[in-house]
Amino acid sequence: MSDQEMPGITLLKRSTTVYPDTPEKAVLETFPNKYTARDYVVEFHCPEFTSVCPITGQPDFARITITYAPDRKCLESKSLKLYLFSFRNTGMFHEEITNRILDDLVKACEPKWARVLGRMNPRGGISIDVIAEHTRPGYEPPTHARHSFGSGHSSETSSENR
Repeated sequence: MSDQEMPGITLLKRSTTVYPDTPEKAVLETFPNKYTARDYVVEFHCPEFTSVCPITGQPDFARITITYAPDRKCLESKSLKLYLFSFRNTGMFHEEITNRILDDLVKACEPKWARVLGRMNPRGGISIDVIAEHTRPGYEPPTHARHSFGSGHSSETSSENR
């Protein structure tokens, strides 16, 4: 594809990678969805997500799963990787992280439906799973979207197995 066909893709074209140090400095890039007439689901897995506790400054580790049904735009994966990396030194509670990721994803690619699962590793003997979801008014997510979410990917474990 030529640069004219992908005007919003800049990070993938760079010869050097610049890592943003906050989510505010990160950019989620998109590219045109060529299959807008088809309902399908995209799922990203980030098994090595890190952030810090906003109170203690201690590191937090998590597995983030992002699932969405694209409309006109799809998320570009390298920009998503750099965006998620930008949380590394950011102090946020788990609930804020998961909802912030969802809000930024919806703003960037305007999906028909999206869900973000944050599976936070145990701290003090307690693990936290946060699920945030967006559904465009009038849209009914495909059955396979709800059933495939977080099921069976090698980096996922159920909370019952912890």
